[in-house]
Amino acid sequence: MAIQHRSGESRRQYQLVADRICALIEQEKIGVGARLPAERELALQLGVSRPSLREALIALEIDGRVEIRGGSGVYVCARQGGSQGAATSSLGDSPAELMQARVALEGAVITLAAARVTKAGLQRVEEAMLAMREEHNGGGGPVDADRRFHLSIAEMAGNAVLTDLVGKLFDGRHSPIAARMSGQVESSHTWHAALDEHEAIYRALESRNPQGAAAAMCTHLLASLERWVGEPAEPEIRPPLAE
Repeated sequence: MAIQHRSGESRRQYQLVADRICALIEQEKIGVGARLPAERELALQLGVSRPSLREALIALEIDGRVEIRGGSGVYVCARQGGSQGAATSSLGDSPAELMQARVALEGAVITLAAARVTKAGLQRVEEAMLAMREEHNGGGGPVDADRRFHLSIAEMAGNAVLTDLVGKLFDGRHSPIAARMSGQVESSHTWHAALDEHEAIYRALESRNPQGAAAAMCTHLLASLERWVGEPAEPEIRPPLAE
């Protein structure tokens, strides 16, 4: 959700929550280096969901207002000058809202695609899926192959506007807030799960089953959403999160 600011700039939900966290820090006189309340407690105190709170905290960390220490908590950093709330940056669309939009769009797109499957189109989907698995097995992050997988499905639907929208929503993962959020939750386990979900999508398309394909796509994207807003993974060197 975006709310119009006095300057005409749209204020996203995570910015509004970030502003409230900044106001709380000032009102409660929480000093530099002090730890904020635990996430569950802070979400209850502010009356917001934990995914919205997590996005706001990540936005504040990118802005240098707080430091998120895995397994320890969130700590206040020195203010960089100016009003806390007014300086909260827009860092792209809400990652959770992006994934919700993808569920709605790609669930409909794959229904069309499954009814219009061609041998050549199915081969492009399979090649992208195999490239994802090969790159992952080699220790890389198969984001480009992941994008080709989803676009290849959209192309089979036969609507250039829908294909363009699928690509634009996928590319939202590269925004500062989405990239930071995925980096905090991804792991080799999430990649393994995502690859299995892509396999299920491909099998449903291969069977020319529109309902099954839509169900498999929605299952995958909802699982991706849960991974994005879930608890951070244990620290390790990891490729970007698969979608």
